[in-house]
Parts: sequence; structure tokens; C-alpha cells
Amino acid sequence: MKELDYVQLLRTAIPEIVLLGTALVVLLADQAALRGVSVQIRWRLLGLMAGTGTLAALVMALLGQPVHAESWVGAGFAVDGLAWWVRAVVLILSGLTVALSVGCARTRHVGEYLGLLLFGTVGLMVLVSASDFLVLFIALELSSVTLYVLAAFEKDRAPALEAGLKYFLLGSVSAAFMLYGISLVYGSVGTTRLQEVSAMLGQGSVGPGLWAGMALMIAGLAFKVAAAPFHLWAPDVYEGAPTPSAALIASGSKVIAFAVLIRLLMTGFPNGAGSAGWGMGRAGWSTLVMGLTLASLVWGNLAALVQGNVRRLLAYSAVAHAGYGLLGLLTQDQAGLTALLYFVATYALSAVGAFGVVALVENFGMGSARMVDFAGLGQRSRSVAICLTVFLLSQAGIPPLAGFFGKFYLFLAALGSGQPLALLWMVVIAVALSTVSLYYYLRVLKEVWVRPVPTGQPELRVPWEVQTVLWLSTAAVVLLGLYPSWILRSLEAAFGAGGL
Repeated sequence: MKELDYVQLLRTAIPEIVLLGTALVVLLADQAALRGVSVQIRWRLLGLMAGTGTLAALVMALLGQPVHAESWVGAGFAVDGLAWWVRAVVLILSGLTVALSVGCARTRHVGEYLGLLLFGTVGLMVLVSASDFLVLFIALELSSVTLYVLAAFEKDRAPALEAGLKYFLLGSVSAAFMLYGISLVYGSVGTTRLQEVSAMLGQGSVGPGLWAGMALMIAGLAFKVAAAPFHLWAPDVYEGAPTPSAALIASGSKVIAFAVLIRLLMTGFPNGAGSAGWGMGRAGWSTLVMGLTLASLVWGNLAALVQGNVRRLLAYSAVAHAGYGLLGLLTQDQAGLTALLYFVATYALSAVGAFGVVALVENFGMGSARMVDFAGLGQRSRSVAICLTVFLLSQAGIPPLAGFFGKFYLFLAALGSGQPLALLWMVVIAVALSTVSLYYYLRVLKEVWVRPVPTGQPELRVPWEVQTVLWLSTAAVVLLGLYPSWILRSLEAAFGAGGL
């Protein structure tokens, strides 16, 4: 590799380097200088360090110009328009999670928790920039291992330990799928670079091992987006993990997983035009993704109807939203992919905000997130109840919130993509089940606004850090619904700068 390639690599990786340095500084400060300080002060100081480092990394990511698709950096790492845009979104979500942690986290191991959170964010950022299967797998494990630990971080709580164990075991199976799929693809085409795999597909000299490898890699990433039937970890992890950990898993991890799916399928395994792409033509992944889409839409929405715990309801809602997002992949065009990223980014903002409200109810309420624990929330804290209403109605797809336009653009892109008639029926099913989802969101809002405050319910105290996260997320969901062109134009520019 030429020296210029190393210089380019360091330049494009500046946000990751800044965040990695921040994580090390947070750990060192906690261990060396703040051991004798109270937990509350440590959370304030270390949270300020982590937040400042995240903000600095975000500024570096925004100032960095995305390179063209032809300028792929060596060592399997590249920052094009897609990676540039997604990295910025993940840094915003990570910053919100840091603030949520300062206000709601209940552990005394402050430096370790914030350090792991930042390390996990670095792994997610590298993951979306991976242009080589091996780099993709290493980054996937870096982010996954930290998320496993964060899910089980409150080791004195049995639900957290159970969540971490289930997440780890099922995640290990997912990693095995990915690694075995990579080995099959490498054995079939002799390369691990995405663009070289695509070139080999164009020549048509591939065997059945490539199709098996591709299916296994899709299955591994379906685990990350919580698509059925690879969603079994989600309800228990969303319910048992510490709230900030669950917020990062529900938001940043999902955004990155969809971005990686876009890069993998559109760059490494592009489908052929027309109906051939739906069979075993040039790549043949559309039929598999369609099955995942249908299973996620049906199971996610129907299972959420019977949940009595808001955390588990949000988990099954995430499964359903994975199904909506996969519709954007099936379009196989820029309009669909732009709608997909808009949809998943706005969903992530509402998910972070919803978990912020859950944290308040748990920490300053009855200690759990059962549906009945939200009774009278509108009387206890009107501002928090308004924020939760915005988040849930956005996920339900009520205008003029961002969630409505996310689904609207996805459905519109699917209908105008020129794909087979089967995709039309997928849109019809998605629209029908979207109306079903309104019922279980309204169940929560009924408790919030209609039910009286239970006797003996303690006063709801809202830390300013959590209040800031709630109002920022609410403002973003409302403004991106009123002015969706803000984010859509940035996405179009990102794809124009070599998004794929």
C-alpha cells in the first residue's frame, strides 16, 4: 500500500480516533483521578468528557468531505457519502445516550460504562465504513461485544444478567452465520472485497456456495436489525438491559445494521434488473429479504398487541419497524434507499426518547415499565407525557410527525420502483398492519392521559439531562416531519458523493 493510502486512511478515520481517545481519557480519569469522588460527581464530570468527545467527533465527521466511490481507501476501510452521513447520525444518537446515562444510569462503575459506550460507538462507525468482509466482521464483533457487556452491566439485577446472556448466546450464533457466510463467499470468488465480489458476479462464474454464503450473511445482519425470525433476543434484551444500553441498541445499532445491509446488498451483491432479480438470477437475495419483511411485519405487530410491559412492546415494535425498513431494500433504487435511511434515522430518535421516558418511570416510579406504571403520567409530568405521545404517535405513523413521512416515502418508493407485483402486495400488508400498530400505541397513551394517578405513586423527578434528551428528540421528530426535505436533501447529496 502506498504511503498516501495511509494518510487518507488516517484522515477519514479522524472521528473514530477522537472518540477512541475520549474513551481512553474517560477510563484513565475515572481510575486515576476520581476514585475518591462521589458517584454523582463522577457521572457529571465523566459524562461531560464523554459528551464533549462525542461532539468533537461529530464536528470532525461533519467537516470531513465524503470521498467519491472510486476513491476507496486501502485496508478495507472507506468513507463515502453513505458512511459519512450514517456516522454523523450515530454520533448524535450516541451523544443523546451519554446524556441519558448521566441522568438515569444506576451503576457505580461510571468510567467503565461510559468507556464501553464510546468503544461500542467506534465499532458501529467502523462497521458502516467497512468495504471488506473481514473488516466488516472485526468491526461487527467490536461493537457487538461491547453491547453484550452493556446489556448485562447492572450485574446485581437478574434481568440484566439474563438479557446479556441471551444477547451474547444468540449474537454468537449470528456471528457464526456471518463468518461461515464470508468463508463460503471467499471460497466461491476468491476475494473479500465488496466491489471485487460484485465484479465476479458480473462475469457469472460463481457457484452455489456464493448463494449459501450470501444467505448466511443476510441472516447474521437480520439479527442486528431484529428482523423476524432472528428477533428472539430483542424482547428480553430491551426489557432487562439498563435503559441507556437498550436505547443505544434500539437506535444506533439498528441504523448501522441497515446501512451495512445497504452496502452489502447494493455494492457486493447487486440484483439484476427486472424480474430476474427475484429468482436466482444475478444475486437472488430479494426473495429472502421479502420473507424476512413479511415475517417481521406480521409477527412484530401482532405480538405487540398483547404486551403488558412497555419495554417489550417497544421491542416488538422494533421488529415491525425492521419489516418496514426492509421494504426500502426491496426497491433496489436510490429513492427507496433514501427513504429507508430517513425512516430508520427518525425511528431511532423516537426510540431514544421513548426509552428516556421509560427510564424516568422506572427510576422515579414503581421501579418497572409495566403498562400500569404509566398510569397518570400526564398528571405527574405533562411535559414528559407530551414527549412520549410524540414518540409513540411518530412510530405509529401519524402526520405530521417524522414517522409518518418515513413510512409514506418508503411505501411511495416501493410502489414506484418498477419491481414485481409481489412488492405491491407487501406494501398493502404493511399499510394494513401499520393501522393495527396504532392500537397498541394508544393503549400506552390511554394509561398516560386517561388513567388516574395510582395511590402511593412517588413524585416524578426529571433530571435536566433526561429532559434535554426528551425535548431535543421531540423537536427533531416534529421538525423532520414538518420539513423532511432537510434530511432528504442531505441523503441525496450523500448518495451523489458516492453513497454506494
